[in-house]
Amino acid sequence: MSEQESGSGAASGAAGAAFEYAVIGAGIVGLATARELLAREPEAKIVVIEGEDRVAAHQTGHNSGVIHSGVYYTPGSLKARLCVEGARRMYAFCEEAGVPVERAGKLLVARNSRELPALRELERRGIANGVPGLRWLEGDAIREVEPNAVGVAALHSPNTGIVDYAEVCRALERELRGRGVRFLFGTRVSELARSGSATIVRAGGRELLRAGWVVACAGLWSDRLAAASGADPDPRIVPFRGAYLHLAGDPAPQIVRGMIYPVPDPDLPFLGVHITRHIDGSVSIGPTAFVAGARDAYRISRVRPRDLASLAAWPGLWRVGARYWRNAFTELKLLMSRRAMVRAAAEYAPAIAHLPLAPGSTAGVRAQAVGRDGTLVDDFVISDMPGATHVRNAPSPAATSAFALASELVDRMGR
Repeated sequence: MSEQESGSGAASGAAGAAFEYAVIGAGIVGLATARELLAREPEAKIVVIEGEDRVAAHQTGHNSGVIHSGVYYTPGSLKARLCVEGARRMYAFCEEAGVPVERAGKLLVARNSRELPALRELERRGIANGVPGLRWLEGDAIREVEPNAVGVAALHSPNTGIVDYAEVCRALERELRGRGVRFLFGTRVSELARSGSATIVRAGGRELLRAGWVVACAGLWSDRLAAASGADPDPRIVPFRGAYLHLAGDPAPQIVRGMIYPVPDPDLPFLGVHITRHIDGSVSIGPTAFVAGARDAYRISRVRPRDLASLAAWPGLWRVGARYWRNAFTELKLLMSRRAMVRAAAEYAPAIAHLPLAPGSTAGVRAQAVGRDGTLVDDFVISDMPGATHVRNAPSPAATSAFALASELVDRMGR
């Protein structure tokens, strides 16, 4: 893939230059990291390197656009600590940059009494994590928040929001360009190596540039870059494809004021089929969560032999399959049947079963780290090497947490 230099100077000039910092990946975490570095060292020479021809080409541009409040995450974990602060900073950035954003609110619904203990646990976690405005609801109080919701109890999180993260990234790109940050698009980094006080960034087997420190936010390819650079190959990224259906109409019927979610399976890092009103007024149902045949399988037909071979060779995936085969069967039904997805949403919002769907679907791919022992890694994972910091696992709520996660990454560099 050819290199494209964006910003001041030509590609050859950037490749021969020395930078204080290089950031690999122009998703939201990479861009937020470049911004954090610039905030602390305004005169630093920084370059952002991206394999695609634009920002937000992968996970950041293919998610549900939810600003999470911090309800789900184990107190004391990086996710718990960074999500609440990240949400606060995300709202502040959007308001400052003029990016449309809304605190639409989320309702987590217990469909039956068996789900009440898990819902209470989420309430406990939310309180421990400092989630603002959290309320336990029953009876008519549920319908006051979401008139179409049905359940025995619900947890209302009014600070959960909606935004277009790709638009956030475009605003970040404009800001960074205006402050002198260079961008190298169409450039896939293959390896990092330390030489004296510099980190060599290689692409396609040749030296691209040198930087004092590199932060790798490579998302779906983070494990490959880390292992090629000498890091432990454990954990490995397993891509889970998530498909969404959409209600027909423009604007779509307002079946929800904000979002309605089921109580998730506490053993899995996925949130189940939910209903979301997006910032553009559309309404989605989903997602599914099934292992994908490619790390960029936005079309279900896309299969890449190297990605399949990587999955087949990883013992952790086989252990996950043996442990969660019932869940896999359920996900397969959702994958194969639009009606099954609608029925899942109708369990807590029955009115949605009577609304027409738009043709087709959209999809994203979640980079989920899986340990060799079959552990579905449920927290952000950051590994440090001489001259480089690798983000090894940053699934949801990484977009929500981006600004706080960036601060964490830069703090670790200082240490």
